[in-house]
Amino acid sequence: HVQLVESGGGSVQAGGSLRLSCALSGVSNSPYCMGWFRQAPGKEREGVAGIESDGSTSYADSVKGRFTISKDNAKNTLFLQMTSLKPEDTAMYYCAEDRFACLKGPNSRLDRNEYRLWGQGTQVTVS
Repeated sequence: HVQLVESGGGSVQAGGSLRLSCALSGVSNSPYCMGWFRQAPGKEREGVAGIESDGSTSYADSVKGRFTISKDNAKNTLFLQMTSLKPEDTAMYYCAEDRFACLKGPNSRLDRNEYRLWGQGTQVTVS
């Protein structure tokens, strides 16, 4: 069956870096739209970065210049390179995929309501 599995989370000191990975399995075609989201305790899930099949990307203002989203189409794997991490980046990070999520424009790449397939999440803690 189709599933997303995240990895790469962990604990890091402020200013450090982490690279998250998300493997998509159970599909025969490359995904059209994928994104990274995060949710801190007591807060809503928010969009962090999104990417379309043509490589177009969107980022939340809070991570621009620090995070980079990328993908390996051959391996159906999504990445999130996080640098200059701050304590406020602490959250559970989720990847998501949906064939139609990006159709409404760049902002839809970061809209959690546009995605139907979600991973289980990986915890990132910055102290």
